[in-house]
Order: sequence, then C-alpha cells, then structure tokens
Amino acid sequence: MEIQRREFLAAAGAGTLAGLAGCSGGSGSGDGGGDRPGVAGETLTLTTTTSTDDTGLLDELHPPFEGMYGVTVDAVAQGTGAALETARAGDSDVVMVHARSLEDEFMREGLGVNRRDLMFNDFVVVGPESDPAGIEGMSSATAAFAAIANASAPFVSRGDNSGTHTKELAIWAQSSAEPGGDWYRETGQGMGQVLNIASEQGGYTLSDRGTYLSQRGEVDLVILVQGPIEGGPDTLANPYGVMAVNPAVHDSVNYDLAMAYIGYLTSPQAQDVISNYEANGKQLFFPRALSEDPDFQQYVPEGWSSSEGR
Repeated sequence: MEIQRREFLAAAGAGTLAGLAGCSGGSGSGDGGGDRPGVAGETLTLTTTTSTDDTGLLDELHPPFEGMYGVTVDAVAQGTGAALETARAGDSDVVMVHARSLEDEFMREGLGVNRRDLMFNDFVVVGPESDPAGIEGMSSATAAFAAIANASAPFVSRGDNSGTHTKELAIWAQSSAEPGGDWYRETGQGMGQVLNIASEQGGYTLSDRGTYLSQRGEVDLVILVQGPIEGGPDTLANPYGVMAVNPAVHDSVNYDLAMAYIGYLTSPQAQDVISNYEANGKQLFFPRALSEDPDFQQYVPEGWSSSEGR
C-alpha cells in the first residue's frame, strides 16, 4: 500500500516537492501593498468549493497574498457547480474548484482564462464503524456503492452539483445500483454539513479526504474505502484547478488582480503553504502547480490586452 501511495503521489504531482525549494514567489511580509500600482485597496472575489473553506486552508493561503498586494480576498464558498454559475454570471473574478468536467465545459464556453492545476487530494467513502453494508477495505468504489444500495443502508448525498456530488454521480453511473428510495438522502448542503448529517444518521457518504480529516474529531465516521493517496482506486482522485473569469465576456471582472492571485497560488510560496497545511496531524492537500513538466494551459482572450482596462 505504501508503494502504491508513493507511485500515486509521484504521478499526480511529479517534481512538485522538489520545485518548492526554488525561488520564492514573494516575501508575504505584508508591507509591499503600496508599491503595487493599480491593485492596492481593491477586493478580489473568489468563488470556491466548500472544502477549501471548511478545512481552513484559505485562512492560511490568503493573508500573505493580501499583505503582499494590499488587497482583500472575498471568498464565497459554494459547491463547484454553483461557484462556476456565479462566475458565469460575472459575479466572480477567479474560481477555485474541483470537478474537471465542469471546469473544461466552462473553459470551452470561453468563460475562463488561464486554468492552472493547483493541488490535489482524494475522495474517500466514510461511514459508521459498524459498517452495515460491509464495504470496509473494498478496492472498488462502484462495488462499495452497490453494496450500500443492496443493503438499503443510509447514504447522504451532497445533491448540490458540487465537485463531490459530480464524482458521486459518476460512481453511481458506473455501478450496478441506482440511488433512490428511503435510504438515499440528497441534502443540498456543503461537505461539512453532510458529514455531520451522515454521522447523526449512521449513514455513509462520499467525502474529500481533506474535509473529513479536518472534522474527524467531530463526527462518528471512519474511512471504509480509501482513495489513491492511501492505495485506493484512481477513480477517487480529486484534483483542484484555478482559473480567471474571461474579461472579454465580463468586462467588470478584476482580471489584473485575478491573474496576480493565480500567480501567487501557483508560486513556490503558496505551494509550500498547501504542502505544509495539516489538520489533526494529517496533510490535507498536495501541491500540484510546480512540476518538472508543466502544462500551463494558458491563453488570453483574442482582442484583449491589459491596456484596455477591465
């Protein structure tokens, strides 16, 4: 299992930890904001998934950036689908989410600019220690879901078009079972609330590892099916991306500050914050922006330049 874990980490973030030893992306000392013309005093609106907020990661990431540029980051935590819809309406400057199919759709529609891989963790299937469906240790998430359905054991779903919900629906689609009936509950809630509900009802749920670890001491749930970080199936991998909202579509967005934020998040400084962030003695996210073989996937909208304003 340890060999599988190392192989997964190497494949998902090749060169990341080595790259962190490179040049810093900024001092983060908090006294340089006045020297950054055009952005000091401004507010950046970030829409992001609930997992980055529930885990407390944003509280560690944002102060160095805010101090460096003399700005404020207004983070709005939603499910991935809702975060992208807010950006689609032009009410967000930058998006940090974790559902690649939805991100790709957003980019294909021309609504996003400069998507970058940011970090990753994985999904896990959690449930009561008594495990009435008998899924503990299964190597297949689809088989685990089928066993839960066959046992009519309580399953609590996000039901909110988030990245976690998107992954859950993909697993159900690949399994031999259909979610529904009295045992299946859609909540429309964030990950933290869903874990609490599952704990209260003695039910199962799909969670990102980071949110589960950050709340492990508050819920009566255990990991029963591991993700690839601990040797589980690769289908439970959970990559995060960040992208700016296209200023050619919404000219009111703060594109300059969004690009500065993306540059910060993908710098050695912020990637080091991600690498070192822990809860209950466990690393919650693994940096992915720095690599020996980077795939930047950058573009600037045709006909737009920084001199044209926002």
